[in-house]
Amino acid sequence: MLTNAHKPIVGLAAYSGVGKTTLLKKLIPLLIDSGIRLALVKHAHHDFDIDKPGKDSYELRKAGAYQLLITSAKRRALMIDNTVEQDPVLDDELAYLQQDDVDLILVEGFRHEAFPKLELFRSAAGKDPLYVEDKNIIAIATDGELPLQTELPVLDINQPESIVEFIRSEFLPENPL
Repeated sequence: MLTNAHKPIVGLAAYSGVGKTTLLKKLIPLLIDSGIRLALVKHAHHDFDIDKPGKDSYELRKAGAYQLLITSAKRRALMIDNTVEQDPVLDDELAYLQQDDVDLILVEGFRHEAFPKLELFRSAAGKDPLYVEDKNIIAIATDGELPLQTELPVLDINQPESIVEFIRSEFLPENPL
C-alpha cells in the first residue's frame, strides 16, 4: 500500500467528466465545517503550470531553478520541475505533503493505484463501472441504478452530506459529528 500516507486517505475515482471536481467542491466545505482538516492530492493528466509568465517566480524558474519555493505570509508553494517525464506515483507524491496538520487526505485521480477509493458512477457517461475490476473501491456514489450487482455501499452522488458521513465513519470514527 502507501508507505508515505501517515493519515487516512481516500480517493475519488471516476472517468473524466463524471464530476469528481464538482463533488469535491461540495465535500471539502462540508468536511471542514465538521472539523476535519484535510489535504488534497490531484493528479493532472496534462502539462500544467501554476505560475504566470512575467511574474518573478515564473521567470526565475524558467531561468533554470528546477526547485522554487515561493512563500508569503499567507501561503507557500513548492514547484519542482520533474527531470524525467513520467506519470507520478501517489506514494512518491505523498512524501511532499505536510501531513502533521491534517486529519484526512483526499485524492482526485490516481485511479489505477491501490488505495481506498470511492467510485463516482453515472450511467450517462457510457463507461463500464470501475468497481468490477478495482478491489480498492470501497463504495460507489451514483445518480441512478448500477449496471451490475455489488455488495459495496451505494451512496447518492447528489447527497454530499451522506458521502461526508460515510467518509467520517470509515476513516475518522474517532471524530464523530
